[in-house]
Amino acid sequence: MEEIIIKPIGIIHTPYKEAKDIPIQGKFRKEIKGTVEVFKEYEQGLKDIQGFSHLILLFYFHKSNKECVIGRPYLEDEEHGIFAIRSPHRPNHIGISIVRLLKRKKNILYIQEIDIFDGTPLLDIKPYVKHFDNRDNIRCGWLEKHFAKNNIPDRTILK
Repeated sequence: MEEIIIKPIGIIHTPYKEAKDIPIQGKFRKEIKGTVEVFKEYEQGLKDIQGFSHLILLFYFHKSNKECVIGRPYLEDEEHGIFAIRSPHRPNHIGISIVRLLKRKKNILYIQEIDIFDGTPLLDIKPYVKHFDNRDNIRCGWLEKHFAKNNIPDRTILK
């Protein structure tokens, strides 16, 4: 198979300098804000983005220095397949996060509900569209037990 080369289109800026401070998902720390700096040559691609409340960010886990096919997520002592967890230690180190868009100023997006390391390379942006992205009858595999009775796990008490 042919190698695929992807180049960043921007940089994600957040207050997170250490992994231990990043929430499991940004929606659990709604107050945290950051910015997405889209490189100037891609600024025109942001036309009309301010009409969306949420964005899907695709990024490169630049702090990960290993690849695994089995891993132990924060919520578990048990290992799972890498494609059943959201670990950064994946074969292609690609991450995905849904963030709230607050505003746009030229090539800078002001966001909230962020769960990404500061300085992370941005690979792509897609609008979150409820008509496309919401699904019914969702099953969440091994994660279901951690959210029983609407419990929200706190990463700060985890190993």
